[in-house]
Amino acid sequence: MTQLQTEQDQTSARTGDKPVVIAHNLSKTFKDFWMRSRAVAVDEVSFEIRPGEIFGLLGPNGSGKSTTIKMILGLLKKSGGRLAVFGKPPSDVTIKKRIGYLPEESYLYPFLNARETLEYYGKLFKLEHKVRRRRIDELLDMVGLAGVQHRQVREYSKGMQRRIGLAQALINDPEFLILDEPTTGLDPIGTKQVNDLIRHLGERGKTILLSSHLLSDVEDVVDRMVILYGGKIRAAGTCDELLASRTRSVIETEALDEETIEEIRAVLERRAKHLDRVHPARQKLEELFVGLVERARTERAATSGAQHGGSTAAFLGGASASGEVDAEQLISSLTDASKPEAEDEMKTEATAATAGSSGAEDAGDAVIDELLGDLYEGDAPQPAAERSADVSEEARSEDVDSSVIEGLLGKSDSDDDKGKQS
Repeated sequence: MTQLQTEQDQTSARTGDKPVVIAHNLSKTFKDFWMRSRAVAVDEVSFEIRPGEIFGLLGPNGSGKSTTIKMILGLLKKSGGRLAVFGKPPSDVTIKKRIGYLPEESYLYPFLNARETLEYYGKLFKLEHKVRRRRIDELLDMVGLAGVQHRQVREYSKGMQRRIGLAQALINDPEFLILDEPTTGLDPIGTKQVNDLIRHLGERGKTILLSSHLLSDVEDVVDRMVILYGGKIRAAGTCDELLASRTRSVIETEALDEETIEEIRAVLERRAKHLDRVHPARQKLEELFVGLVERARTERAATSGAQHGGSTAAFLGGASASGEVDAEQLISSLTDASKPEAEDEMKTEATAATAGSSGAEDAGDAVIDELLGDLYEGDAPQPAAERSADVSEEARSEDVDSSVIEGLLGKSDSDDDKGKQS
């Protein structure tokens, strides 16, 4: 038994849970057309990510961070070693719904707005309509885009696109969240909000893999980290283990006068120590920046950018994760069950009234189903009348152009039907 396996068994015995990710001598070599080794991106890397911890993956450009993340996601095949995610191979489809991923560059549909984008990804995970609506509202408020949710993504700045990308990564309430450069393009306010969010998610039991070039941000949030260079791990451990200095000491007090400083210097000299430097306390630039922005917001200064994010979305690591009953869902289900039959008849009449316009909606339905149809292969396609009624109800309640979203979902379904007939 290897040392790594022994450490993993000891960790599992302490926590009662198996590691979310286990990598042992993980390697990835890129080869050319003639199968000659072109570059060794990851070279026998071993680490584990434990349940509920924030794990940092650090290193300069070309050190193997993104390659490692892509192997964990099953987007790249490993060249050697062992890799397991939730105890299964990364290629196992059943674990995908338990993972949220924010790539280094967000690839979003520019013609959709923020709400439609989250609606699309919510349907990817087959979330029910009421669940999607609640989560979308909470996420838009959390990332500060509620006020600009109806603007197309193509009109967003890079920072705003990172915010909607983060919301997209959380729509399925993942157990394991992978963030690749999450603060790229964000202003200091957005960076602070993302770091606060990462800490809050960690406190709620989420397991997070964080890769970033902003070392100060990583230092403030991670529990453990590994530092890569040339595809190899150069250092690993907690922040305290890696950053503690054994040759210097820091003493912080309130402001001192010259007489007190001289007395302290005399005491140190008697003990053969030297007082190197005394200087006034200095706030961080981030603290100054945040303070100025908060004062401007207090004065209600106008801005066309993203607003201050709200609290962490309630569904992320909330009651459902701990096994408690979701009170809102329970009340909603009881209310729906107790509705009189007359209301059902009214819905039927409303559906019949909108049937005349279903042709136009069905034509637009061809766009979100086109993107999602391949994922639903084998599912029975939803009848057009039911789909149009559902679309019309959601459009009225959410002000979302569901015809476009359903269109993205539908074309591949129709293609599958043609293939079956042939």
